[in-house]
Amino acid sequence: MKLLEVKGINTFYGLSHILFKVSLEVEEGEAVCLLGRNGVGKTTTLRSIMGLTPPRSGSVKFCGKEIKGRQPFEIARRGVGFVPEDRIIFPDLTVRENLEMGIKGGRRDDGKWTLERVYALFPRLKERDSQEGGTLSGGEQQMLTIARTLMGNPRLLLLDEPSEGLAPLVVRMLGEQVRLLKMDGMTILLAEQNANFALKLSDRAYILEKGLVCWCGNALELKEKPGIMEKYLGI
Repeated sequence: MKLLEVKGINTFYGLSHILFKVSLEVEEGEAVCLLGRNGVGKTTTLRSIMGLTPPRSGSVKFCGKEIKGRQPFEIARRGVGFVPEDRIIFPDLTVRENLEMGIKGGRRDDGKWTLERVYALFPRLKERDSQEGGTLSGGEQQMLTIARTLMGNPRLLLLDEPSEGLAPLVVRMLGEQVRLLKMDGMTILLAEQNANFALKLSDRAYILEKGLVCWCGNALELKEKPGIMEKYLGI
């Protein structure tokens, strides 16, 4: 089943045309990565899906229903969770309080992601349960942002540059946690500049260049195409 289907979206920031007829799709239970150098439109694609930077034209369907033109909170309620690049947390709230903020409508029994289950996936957060969010390391804040989004029990998880600015050891730890999420059946669309990190976790890949999709295909296949990797990703 196609959980997400994006067709021909054009997105602008003011007068600047950023995305040019971008199309992609994500099957339920699949992990797909969106690759490209900095500034090619990866974040804008996720923001377009989430309704934060609405496309001027094209279509965005989730579970077969059009969501383009919907408000971000409506899209979230339908089951799309967005983890932004800038790791927005509540610095004066504890880890537990931050996580409780992610519960939709204040309900604690809506779906399989509970505080206990999130702590099982992110044991470091359990250790920091009563610690204020602002005192966490960058990697711990990234874990907290993902965990808080899971508390809303999304069907689709949008991850924007989760490895950005993190130490290699933390990146490996985070990669293992995302891998476990995928094994559990979570559908993931991952925007990443770190191709090596993303391709290890993904079934398929799209490459963006200047707001255009210039390549798409199997993630393992892309690893065997050094010419494409070097041309578009500088690897």
